[in-house]
Amino acid sequence: MQFNFLYIALAVLIPMIIGFIYYNPKVVGGAWMKASGVTDETMKGANMGIIFGASLLLSFLVSVSIAMFVNHQTDLHSMMNELDGYGVEGSVISNLMTEAFAISGDRYLTFGHGAFHGTFIGLFFVFPIMATNNLFERRPFKLTIINAIYWIITLALMGGILC
Repeated sequence: MQFNFLYIALAVLIPMIIGFIYYNPKVVGGAWMKASGVTDETMKGANMGIIFGASLLLSFLVSVSIAMFVNHQTDLHSMMNELDGYGVEGSVISNLMTEAFAISGDRYLTFGHGAFHGTFIGLFFVFPIMATNNLFERRPFKLTIINAIYWIITLALMGGILC
């Protein structure tokens, strides 16, 4: 799979941008602070350089992973790469792949398609994992919902950009 590093870089910034808006005290920041038990006092003791730096690195990992989920062309390559003639111009496999890409065109390379996959990942992977952790940590369900909605929005936008 070839990555478009401009889109990867843009997607890496999405969690930060959405986070600044979403977790603003005028949006859901106040409710998040109350549900998570974070106070202005505890925020003052945080090393924001490390937090933002680590967040960007983790966002890069998420971006690369999302890119692999939203671009179906990689699935065809991974299915065919062990077959005789893969990568050999004029071979049966090469011709089949060329024809498959010609038929599908860019039908699955749209913002909407990527946003659908990002939403799906948020709803059916991220939310259940967060909810399970928060249940065992005895965190408020409201916190789970606040954070899950943030990630669903964020992953939808990242998926849309990366597709």
